[in-house]
Amino acid sequence: MRKLRPIMFVGTASDVGKSVITAGFCRIFKQDGYQPAPFKAQNMSLNSYATPDGLEIGRAQAVQAEAAGIACHTDMNPVLLKPTNDKSSQVILNGKPIGNQSAYDYFMGNNRAELFTAVKQAFDRLSNQYSPVVMEGAGSISELNLKHRDITNLRMAQHAGAATYLIGDIDRGGLFGSVYGTIALLTPEERSIIKGIIVNKFRGDARLFEDGRRMLEELTGVPVVGVLPYFRDIFIEQEDSVSLEQKFRSTVAGKVNVAVVLLKRLSNFTDFDRLERDPRVNLFYSNQPDELRKADIVILPGSKNTIEDLLTLKNNGVASAIVSAHKDGKTVIGICGGYQMMGERIDDPDHLESAIESIPGLGLLPVRTVLQPTKTTQQRQFTYQQQTARCVGYEIHMGETTVLGTSNPVAYLDNGLADGYRHSHRCWGTYLHGILDNDVVINDLLTDYSTQQSESPFDFQKFKDQQYDRLADVIRANIDMDQVYATLHV
Repeated sequence: MRKLRPIMFVGTASDVGKSVITAGFCRIFKQDGYQPAPFKAQNMSLNSYATPDGLEIGRAQAVQAEAAGIACHTDMNPVLLKPTNDKSSQVILNGKPIGNQSAYDYFMGNNRAELFTAVKQAFDRLSNQYSPVVMEGAGSISELNLKHRDITNLRMAQHAGAATYLIGDIDRGGLFGSVYGTIALLTPEERSIIKGIIVNKFRGDARLFEDGRRMLEELTGVPVVGVLPYFRDIFIEQEDSVSLEQKFRSTVAGKVNVAVVLLKRLSNFTDFDRLERDPRVNLFYSNQPDELRKADIVILPGSKNTIEDLLTLKNNGVASAIVSAHKDGKTVIGICGGYQMMGERIDDPDHLESAIESIPGLGLLPVRTVLQPTKTTQQRQFTYQQQTARCVGYEIHMGETTVLGTSNPVAYLDNGLADGYRHSHRCWGTYLHGILDNDVVINDLLTDYSTQQSESPFDFQKFKDQQYDRLADVIRANIDMDQVYATLHV
């Protein structure tokens, strides 16, 4: 195996582009004949994924592994935090939930040393198999009150001996202050591992920033290795729901209007990426009853706190709008937590998600769910309805759903078990995330609303692969890769 030292991308703040840039470098190193793997010690996200061995990691690291051309593994994201409410999160260590903790207990408690040991061990295992390890930081690296407890950013970079690059987002404004201030707040030892600055999301001709580039280098003593353009025409799955703000649209004439119910604890919103790209569809997110009533299809997505989100829907009129849409003959489907909400009742006897022990569902499906401590995380192959095409998806849920009466599954899993319940072709629910990545399911969903059929099946995996290559091309064109490689040779 050709060896390079690890590389790490850290930020001046959250949402500056670390995840996408990390994915791009994973693809570049793969193209250049190396064997890269992504790594993020700690991720906070409701967007997760099931590994091939049935464990759970952040979706962003699964995407980065896909860009690197390898299967995802828990060593790529040993700690995952999934917020259950405003003050606490489910803590997942090495792919398995170990309980819920408040933010104070997690960040201030005595278990940080144990967690840091665990993430270092995960990194060490990964670095023995792959090179280079392409590491991603979290948030800002200059949070002075948290740095000594850090298990994600520069302490991890120092353990790995990583060449570290600081990313600043020029589109949000304040680039000079954020980059200079971030570096100024580092210790001399920390500054020594920062090998370059990447200016991200530049709009217009980057030559206009030449003076700014020179000023940044003079202020910080760190080279600016590249200025990446702002782009919207390359599709890379986003790490978290900040990106959904761009999708609060409404109905469009001449399209099949699909509304995804915007939940406070919405999880796995990437379930709808393939559907959103269908030329027949206008997909938007909303929690406004009037907007949902206008849609042809309403989708209840997954939730990390199903009971609390359902209670909110009942209180803000959205639940009534969903039931009305169903009565009016519109299509209503639910995925994971949304499937649970469509049933007769959800029980939480162990208070896993809420202080509420039981809540009536929307009553659209004859099923009842009991939330349980054991978590199901599994990649799945399945057949949809009576179709013979092999489909793929994955399960991530806590709870067992029982059909009250005769079973009428949505899908049949590769292990012979049935999944979900189909009341009609316009009303069904499933535990299968990714079910809408499959053409046979999408065509069935849209058949009542569009006579148009795609001339050939849409190969979503091939499409994503092309996007990783396009991202790599943009990075190569705008970052001095020779300068980057010079910092990586062992």
